Amino acid sequence: MPICQDTIIILHGWGSSKEKWQTVKSLLNQYYENGSRSIKIKVMDVPGFKKETELPRVWDLNDYVRWFEKFCSDFDEPFFLLGHSFGGRVAIKFAARNPEKLKGLILVSSAGIIPKRKFVRVCVSKIAKFGKIFSSIPLYNLFRKGFYKYILRRTDYIQAEKSLYLKETFRNIIKEDLRKYFSKIKIPCLIIWGDKDNMTPISDAYLMDKEIPNSKLEILPGIGHFPYTENPEILAQKIRKFVIRNS
Repeated sequence: MPICQDTIIILHGWGSSKEKWQTVKSLLNQYYENGSRSIKIKVMDVPGFKKETELPRVWDLNDYVRWFEKFCSDFDEPFFLLGHSFGGRVAIKFAARNPEKLKGLILVSSAGIIPKRKFVRVCVSKIAKFGKIFSSIPLYNLFRKGFYKYILRRTDYIQAEKSLYLKETFRNIIKEDLRKYFSKIKIPCLIIWGDKDNMTPISDAYLMDKEIPNSKLEILPGIGHFPYTENPEILAQKIRKFVIRNS
């Protein structure tokens, strides 16, 4: 009996790297050993977060999608695409535009929905802007980083400041709401979310599941925004089950 091969491409989140997905990759390879199926896994280094992948200019989401379209333009067979957080943004838009390229889509703690500006968020935003008045005070940057990390619970913006073009690129990315693309995703879609995620709210998971036609939602109890490090075993199991079912 010939061995069937499944191909999975993984797009990591903002400020991350392919190295952080190696445990999940290794587990998936182990699950496929000595079976009737084989697997090929490619974890991409999304441009902008390493010296060798620095952006040549300010990008927006379309630039990231075009980058990925170019990468897989020569693929003869459809593949499975997994996107985590920011990588989910790229995956959503790619899937809506290129359904013929994919067997299935896996969204893990995916970004893509612009949050409503609730009263608390508005107040915190104004406090952050007010804080710039004290930028000349010693230890300002230390307090500022702590504010973003422990009060806003966001480090993306701070990380973006490390690169010449990432700050404006980050602004371009987060201002685009991808909800209009959900209904255009016709391929099978697995949505995986931790119920303790404090970066992309679980309400986003339910909304995606509602508006993506052929989707299935898996909630991971006790898991936050990074299931690939918090519980890579259960994540790999969910991925494998979905891939085998839709191959």
